[in-house]
Amino acid sequence: MIAGMTETADHDGTGPTTEEAAAPTPRERRIAAWRNAPRVLARLGFLASLKVRLRLLEAAGDVHDLDETSDIYGNGVVEALERRVAELLGTEAAAFFPTGTMAQQVALRCWAGRTGDPAVALHPMSHPEVYERNAFSQVSGLRPVHFANEPRLPTAEEVRDFAEPFGALMLELPLRDAGFVLPTWDELSEVVEAARERDAVVHFDGARLWECTEHFGKSLEEIAGLADSVYVSFYKSLDAFGGAALAGPASLIEEARTWRHRYGGAVFQQFPTALSALIGLDRELPRLPEYVRHARVVAAALREGLEAGGLPWFRVYPEVPHTHDFQVWLPYGTEVVAETAIRAGEETGTMLFANHWDPKGPGLAFTEVYVRAAALEWTAGDVREAATDFARRLTGARPSPRRPD
Repeated sequence: MIAGMTETADHDGTGPTTEEAAAPTPRERRIAAWRNAPRVLARLGFLASLKVRLRLLEAAGDVHDLDETSDIYGNGVVEALERRVAELLGTEAAAFFPTGTMAQQVALRCWAGRTGDPAVALHPMSHPEVYERNAFSQVSGLRPVHFANEPRLPTAEEVRDFAEPFGALMLELPLRDAGFVLPTWDELSEVVEAARERDAVVHFDGARLWECTEHFGKSLEEIAGLADSVYVSFYKSLDAFGGAALAGPASLIEEARTWRHRYGGAVFQQFPTALSALIGLDRELPRLPEYVRHARVVAAALREGLEAGGLPWFRVYPEVPHTHDFQVWLPYGTEVVAETAIRAGEETGTMLFANHWDPKGPGLAFTEVYVRAAALEWTAGDVREAATDFARRLTGARPSPRRPD
């Protein structure tokens, strides 16, 4: 059979014939438009081809001695990565994990054993509660308890007055599903102090902690120093192949290594991922504050362009991004707005909205906007022009019958 074709019976049932392959899905079209567009706000590595992804390792010799023997069950280059993370975060030790889901379960399980309390206080929009299929309770014997549902981190008063005991407070920095939002430095410090008053440990879900320094005006070491333990991701901000690290006191990390093995995280060899993480720390980490500053330019220009294009209602949130990622909300169904974004990219070569759109109510859709190195080539005028064109295309589509309140 010819590749890309499907086999079927012809109309009289006498034998097979071929028909054209099914039309590409909206996701396939979106990714193809993003790959082919000369101008995008972010070139996300995980959406690139294998050939492009493998090019990342061409820089491996700049970050580690490639004549060294390859790693086996976490030694060698993996240990070098762990030392680098501990140094950056100012902790006694760090341990590499294949996933953040595993790293955080292990951390909080270890803390529960030490505090004697399996209750973990966290926001209901936090990653473990939204994306991990109840792993805390189903796998690790932990009991999540929730603060209010408002799209923000908890306040010190809410932590101090929470109605039941908890052994650990987990804070996602930034809170991704709420719009990549962060508290102020003073607010964060007060929340941590409130947890301490309750004899609770504090764990930071810092999947994107790397990009928080610009908002807080503090170093990574100062931010991580507020918590008892910190998890960081290597692919969300640093564009590595995957992987995560748990950082904290040496005794905790030693215990975490034991649980990592029990959870199936003692992987035979991890050198491609470890090298890609070292490259990310070397190449991307120093640039993150610049991305955050430019995201604020992009967000402001987006608002101006969408308004100039005639949209009666929209929301760029936060208005001043806390990190280099933020949300855009529009009063249209997801199919309409997604098709408009894809078609604009296909026809103009400028892909303003490259991510998928999710529904947030009848006739209301939102997407996440990522600002990376590619966005630095865009001026505010470029963003306004693309946003105006997108808005005019969208207002020509079928709108929702009502605008949100």
